[in-house]
Amino acid sequence: MQEGSRAIVLAAFFANLGIAVAKFIGFLLTGAASMLAEAVHSAADTGNQGLLLLGGKRAAKVASSTHPFGYGRERYFWAFVVAMVLFSLGGLFALYEGVQKLREPHEIESISIAVAILVVAIAFESYALTKAIKHANAERAGQSWWHFIRHSKNPEIPVVLLEDAGAQVGLFFALFGIAMAQITGNPRWDAVGSLAIGILLVIIAVVLAVEMKSLLIGEGAGAADVAAIRKAIEGAPDVKRLIHLRTQHLGPDELLVAAKVEFDAHLSFGEVAAAIDTTEEQLRQQLPEARVVYLEPGIGH
Repeated sequence: MQEGSRAIVLAAFFANLGIAVAKFIGFLLTGAASMLAEAVHSAADTGNQGLLLLGGKRAAKVASSTHPFGYGRERYFWAFVVAMVLFSLGGLFALYEGVQKLREPHEIESISIAVAILVVAIAFESYALTKAIKHANAERAGQSWWHFIRHSKNPEIPVVLLEDAGAQVGLFFALFGIAMAQITGNPRWDAVGSLAIGILLVIIAVVLAVEMKSLLIGEGAGAADVAAIRKAIEGAPDVKRLIHLRTQHLGPDELLVAAKVEFDAHLSFGEVAAAIDTTEEQLRQQLPEARVVYLEPGIGH
């Protein structure tokens, strides 16, 4: 895991840990359903950041005979687990709690405490979200946010971005539910806040699950990287043309490149081998992420 990604994950971890403790205390003092939903949400987010850090550590393991291409996809796997945790422990629990409080409304106690905790939580979440946005802006290079989340090969940044954004919106849902319950005297508004939080978390979890599944199955390099690979190979000495090219991400920062290349027909066997080595070296200089490269000499038709 790159240092920047680790930094935003750690920032989110400590922010969510503190917020989860405060929200649980707030729930014990107020009995608010939306406060409990938010507390469980923050606890799940804290665990999720721990899973992302675990994935980064396991991805750094040295390649073995059973995993000759390394463990880079561990980061994708644990990000997928995060989506499942967010769906079950976050989204489904909030929906369950909302339904229960609709059936059996509970008067909110010490509303000033609940509001104070939520306002403090919004401040902490704003800090974590701002840090994540700042780091993401350096990578998305003018892409729209939706395009960046859909096409990023780095699993930690989209996960933290969506979690933090969901947490921020969820806090406002909780604040709205509690405020409306107080204003109207109807505690079912608190349940509505919990239901809104649950629906939001389920949507975020589904988006993350779909994207992480795609990365786990194996995605090819992005258009810019493919263009850089083509340029490096076709610009190498003794290369006549690139016949075909296949790429696949072994991890966020590891790329497998396989290509059939037509070399100068007058080269001897030894010269072809040397030309392949030169082309590989030029490719890695152009794109350091190309960790595993297989070039096959071929004859064009």
